[in-house]
Amino acid sequence: MTVIVRDLRPEVRANAEGFARVRHLALPFFLVTPGSIAYDITHAHPEAHFRPLVAEEDGEIIGTAQVGIAYDSPRPGQGYLNVYTNPERTRRGAGALLVRVAEEHLAAHGATKLFAWVLDEPGNRSFAERRGYRASRSAHFLRLDLAHGALPPRQDLPPGVELRSGADFADDPRPLFALDAETLADEPSDIDHEFTDYEAWLQETWRHPLFSPELTSVAVVDGRPVAFSAARTDGGTRYGTVMTGTARAFRGRGLAKLAKNDSLHRARTAGYTEAFTGNDTGNGPMLAINKWFGYEVCATEVHHVRELG
Repeated sequence: MTVIVRDLRPEVRANAEGFARVRHLALPFFLVTPGSIAYDITHAHPEAHFRPLVAEEDGEIIGTAQVGIAYDSPRPGQGYLNVYTNPERTRRGAGALLVRVAEEHLAAHGATKLFAWVLDEPGNRSFAERRGYRASRSAHFLRLDLAHGALPPRQDLPPGVELRSGADFADDPRPLFALDAETLADEPSDIDHEFTDYEAWLQETWRHPLFSPELTSVAVVDGRPVAFSAARTDGGTRYGTVMTGTARAFRGRGLAKLAKNDSLHRARTAGYTEAFTGNDTGNGPMLAINKWFGYEVCATEVHHVRELG
């Protein structure tokens, strides 16, 4: 059987469906749909040089790679390649081919340092190490059973604090952009990101098909958003929080926990049965909050890095 690697064609629905299927099989705790894949491709920032790849065997997509440049980082030359194969279609050379094509693409666009998330399993880590990648920081995927688990009760609001949904900012989401940018700057990561392009944020975050403004909860003080928990859904029964944080001047008051609790209650009321999130293993405060909600670690990924040249 011959394996080939090619670009994903978003206009062919079977391509997006095959890509999403492999990602779901490899990462069942990560929200992705054919529609979100197509959107990511067609709305990618030009400077990201985003190139999703698929490995195909006899017409079946068995591997995927998301490849691009971290254009929003203050440090130039940082590329990423996240490669996943169908767990039932391993040892066919798909992963190695995907890595080779991805590295060639990134090098051609000026990348000097490559980052890749690798599931924390011996075979996966060995695969990365053999190709010159060294392990760096790690992160947990966490899952919460919304259908049967008991959420903490809604808390009384502190004086001067109100809770709103993201939908309340539909006419002008710029205050949420400013809050998201501030919290992202303090997020533990190997790659520093800066949200400075409001239009790019609108495309990649606010208008993303998985983003749910109705389930996003925002703590507001004097009309200003000061903490939030941003939600995504897959259109079925799965819900995830992709960023929870607080403005620096308001930290230490439990406002992030307040916002996330509100979002979780909204999600359960709306009929979602599973909640997912992810945390850097060094992010003790957020891990403690999620443990308080009842989240359990369901998988761990290790960031790997390779210097080019």
